[in-house]
Amino acid sequence: MNIAEAIRIALRSLWANKLRSVLTLLGVVIGIAAVIAVVTFVSGIQDYVAKKIFNLGADVFIIGKMSPVETNVEHFLAAEKRKNLVLDDYQAVLAACRHCEYVGALMRGSGKVKHNEQSISDTTIQGITPSIASILDTDLTYGRMLNDTDLNNHSQVAVVGTDIVEHLLGGADPLGQEIRVDGWTYQVIGVGKKKGKTLGQSADNYVLIPVTVFLKQYGTHNNSIGIWGKATATGAPLSQAIDEARVALRAQRHDRPGEEDSFEIETNASLLSIWSGLSSTFFMATIGIAAVSLVVGGIVIMNIMLVSVTERTREIGIRKALGARREDVLLQFLIEAVTLALIGGVLGVLSGVMVAEFVTLLIGMPSSIKLWAVAAGLLVAASVGVFFGVYPARKAARLDPIVALRFEM
Repeated sequence: MNIAEAIRIALRSLWANKLRSVLTLLGVVIGIAAVIAVVTFVSGIQDYVAKKIFNLGADVFIIGKMSPVETNVEHFLAAEKRKNLVLDDYQAVLAACRHCEYVGALMRGSGKVKHNEQSISDTTIQGITPSIASILDTDLTYGRMLNDTDLNNHSQVAVVGTDIVEHLLGGADPLGQEIRVDGWTYQVIGVGKKKGKTLGQSADNYVLIPVTVFLKQYGTHNNSIGIWGKATATGAPLSQAIDEARVALRAQRHDRPGEEDSFEIETNASLLSIWSGLSSTFFMATIGIAAVSLVVGGIVIMNIMLVSVTERTREIGIRKALGARREDVLLQFLIEAVTLALIGGVLGVLSGVMVAEFVTLLIGMPSSIKLWAVAAGLLVAASVGVFFGVYPARKAARLDPIVALRFEM
């Protein structure tokens, strides 16, 4: 049996019936394209989250009223009822964490920033202690960072992102300029280094102000402080710093022995594990949907191959009369089915990559093409061809040559 000849026959049959071929391969193309696109997005976002969003460093932990990535509804509702973390809680951790190189407090909101007649909306407003800049490795292009004097004196000064400078301050020297944040006036003392975009959203539309001023402007009723800690570089491991912070905070908040913490402590590793669980669930759901599409595509391939067997019954009879064995006919039709499925797989891979790249260009969603996903997609396509091509191939191989030669369409 000439394998090249069988592949050539399959390709000739595809080309002779173009519309039928397109409809035959549609299910496989959609299924493989969906898998490739999702793997590309999930892998890209996974890498992006690890590098840009949860890149806290192996020595950093966050204490909050609740987890920033909450997946359990009951736990979320219970956490909502907890008391907010306040500056006294931050001071307790600051005093007790002997193995922390830095301890900082951070509060976050959004608001509108104005300068003269220009304004910019949806700006991230962060109230911070000066140590937060060291924990997050915040770099400046101009000016200085907030300091303890600003914090203690409730100074209405701000460090701004480059979006504020470009959209509001124009070409003027930003240092010393006054901006209004939700109606309060602040003097610009520093400009942060440009960060670019995060998941299509600008990471430079922000204003940093002293946390004491943030509390004064926005109040404490609906605002809980986030406490950030960074373990000493040459001291005990992160776990010991976390234990010291936990003990101090439980005592400060009067958590009873045996009760759960009235706060959450997260690290880079724990946040990434939560994200991995979410992305895995999404990936498995998409695989299930793609599997349905592949099954439908496989059934269509099987039906078309059965039609092909019927159309080529006399040809099969002639081949057998000339000495072709049953195994030769079986292999020929099996190769044709696999060729059909592989063409669908190749088109599916190309379509999936094109969709991912298009969405990346359109909205900036990160993507990462994985070679193992491409190989797996082609392997799945070939497997679909083998599985659904066996029955038509066996039917062709079992035809009686005498009956086949007498067959009339």
